[in-house]
Amino acid sequence: MMDINAFRAELETRLLIEKEYIIQELSSIEDYQEKLELLGKFNDKYKELVKRLANENGIDLTASYQTENPSNSGNLSNEQIILGKTMGIYDRLVDELYEEITNIN
Repeated sequence: MMDINAFRAELETRLLIEKEYIIQELSSIEDYQEKLELLGKFNDKYKELVKRLANENGIDLTASYQTENPSNSGNLSNEQIILGKTMGIYDRLVDELYEEITNIN
C-alpha cells in the first residue's frame, strides 16, 4: 500500500525546485513564445517526477490501486490515483509560473 500523502509532499518539494530552475531560466530568454514553452517543460518535469518517485518508492504505476475496501477502487491504476491526488499541486505551481512569465513582459 503506498503512502499517497508522503508521495504528494515529496513531489511538491521537487516540483518547487523545478519551478525555481525554470524561473531562473526565464531571465535569459527574450522571446515571449519561448517563455511560454517553459510551461510545457514544467509539465514534462511533473510527469517525469511522478515516474521517478514511483520508481524510488517501488510503486508500479500500471498496477491497480489497492484500497482497504476492494469494491471501492473502481480498477484505477496507481498512476491514475497519483495524478488525481497531485494534479492540484501541479496546477497551483504552473499558475504561479505563468504569473512569473506574464509579469516579466
